[in-house]
Amino acid sequence: MDQTVKCVVWDLDDTIWDGVVLEQDAPVPKPEALRALEVLDQRGILHAVASRGEFEPAAAHLRTHGIEEMFSAIDVGWGPKSEAVRRIADRLNLGLDTIAFVDNDPFELAEVSGALPRVRCYPAEQIATFPDLPELTPASITEESRQRRALYRAERTRQFDEQEFEGSNSEFMASLELIMTVRAANEDDLERAHELTVRSHQLNTTGRTFDIDELRRLCASDEHEVLVASLADRFGGYGTIGLAVSEITGEDSVLQLLLMSCRVMSRGVGTALIQHVVDRAQGRGKRALAEFVPTEVNRVMMVTLRFSGFEVVDSNPARTVLMCSDVRRGAAPSASHVEIRSEDAMTPKDTLS
Repeated sequence: MDQTVKCVVWDLDDTIWDGVVLEQDAPVPKPEALRALEVLDQRGILHAVASRGEFEPAAAHLRTHGIEEMFSAIDVGWGPKSEAVRRIADRLNLGLDTIAFVDNDPFELAEVSGALPRVRCYPAEQIATFPDLPELTPASITEESRQRRALYRAERTRQFDEQEFEGSNSEFMASLELIMTVRAANEDDLERAHELTVRSHQLNTTGRTFDIDELRRLCASDEHEVLVASLADRFGGYGTIGLAVSEITGEDSVLQLLLMSCRVMSRGVGTALIQHVVDRAQGRGKRALAEFVPTEVNRVMMVTLRFSGFEVVDSNPARTVLMCSDVRRGAAPSASHVEIRSEDAMTPKDTLS
């Protein structure tokens, strides 16, 4: 497992604090746990709770000690902790291979490890070392990283609003007033663009990652275009959520990498970015091609490309090439709820370069 952990799932009793809340111990959070929570949060790593007990007393105890807001999901009950961890991963749209679980009980660690072998498990005795572990140390830390918890909590508000919304899913999507802003990446975007390539696995068309120097070289290349996409709605911003890297050569514009943050998986915005990329290619008089390289987790991106009007023109086990002759045929119905804005939107298409 070489992916950076995106979320640490914590047991509470005898892990974050010494003692059991339901036994009236009034336990105090351990200093090393508080430090780990703060340090990892500043690195953009989320926290969640999977613990045994009753929800209300546990949440109240977290609130008493001022740390409830540190957790993007709290799952407290009496079922298997592996099920709680799985629910948290689903709720946060994270792959299990980006989840870590910490508990004081060897039995609980074994249960989670056995049921979810892709989840990394740590004994509570190791908490003090968390800030020093490489898998808990992202290669780059951006201002957006530091805001990740707030972005996820805003998403929780959106989800609550969706549950209360009286209408169809398409009507709710339209009510969000989604705006995607697409622009050419610049120096200030490179750290976030790099972060996206190493964090986004399920929504990555080729599984490629780029370091900052590679991205800088691609941005400066006349034969490449690097675009970043940000998203906002009536609840606020999602931050920079998309990256598209195209090679422009001869008669073709080849989408070599397209990825979206897992946070926007449920918003149906992938086709909106694809639509914009294809519009740019066709505006240059180029054929719009896309590469797809299968990984263990990115099948949804092939579905997104096909649904966006791309058809396979060449395929082998290692790499598939697709072509889109008319993006409007496939993408328009699913992207109509997203307004796309571009810094060069007013530039005539035949002058894009």
